[in-house]
Amino acid sequence: MEAPSPEFTILILAASGMVALLAGVIKGMVGFAMPMIMISLLGIFLPPDVALAGLILPTLLSNGAQALRQGVGPAVASVRQFRIYLLAGAVMLVASAQLYAFLPVWVLFLAIGLPMVLFSLVQLMGLRLRLSRQTPWVEIVLGGVSGFIGGLSGVWGPPLVAYLTALHTEKRLQMRTQGVAFGLGAVLLLVAHSGSGVIRGETLLFSAWLCVPAMIGMWLGGRVSDRIEQEVFRRATLAVLLLAGLNLIRRAYFA
Repeated sequence: MEAPSPEFTILILAASGMVALLAGVIKGMVGFAMPMIMISLLGIFLPPDVALAGLILPTLLSNGAQALRQGVGPAVASVRQFRIYLLAGAVMLVASAQLYAFLPVWVLFLAIGLPMVLFSLVQLMGLRLRLSRQTPWVEIVLGGVSGFIGGLSGVWGPPLVAYLTALHTEKRLQMRTQGVAFGLGAVLLLVAHSGSGVIRGETLLFSAWLCVPAMIGMWLGGRVSDRIEQEVFRRATLAVLLLAGLNLIRRAYFA
């Protein structure tokens, strides 16, 4: 097989950078969806393992910035408040990452995509699902599902976003908690896939390059987010969650 030409390589890097920029803007606005956007769009013109590797460092860096935006103390408080969810997700993410080369992910995509679409549509239609308090067993189930699919696909955010939305979490707390959870997930994903073959020299450099446009996009999106009211933020979050669910169903169908 012939090596790709320099012009082709530059075109791939430029297209990947535009994907990262878009993902960063959406991430800055609603606090999630970077992995979903990147894995979906990068997967159009890159091998799955390269697309998965590419999103890891931008996800890690952007979520670190999001988690620490109000300081270390509030970030630690978010970890304590949602520790059950985070622990369940961490255990399943590390375990499922080792199955990356063996398990078909279409069933998982469908299993998580359908409930996401249903939840988002019901909420957007005005029939609100409201949880009055955090529930340990719900956090264990949702955290486990999130971590399991995250280790296989790099996408682990939707169950947490749906849970926080159902709790009617205040915007800043939701953004911070998502940053903490997704940042810790990105660390675990990096460690887990260092042994799976996904992370290697060339894919790590590719992921590092994508950090630049991703962070620029996140800064732009953050400026918009600061001006969004709580209800507008909730509906924007649900809209992105709906699109994410539809995309997971699409990926299950074409897997």
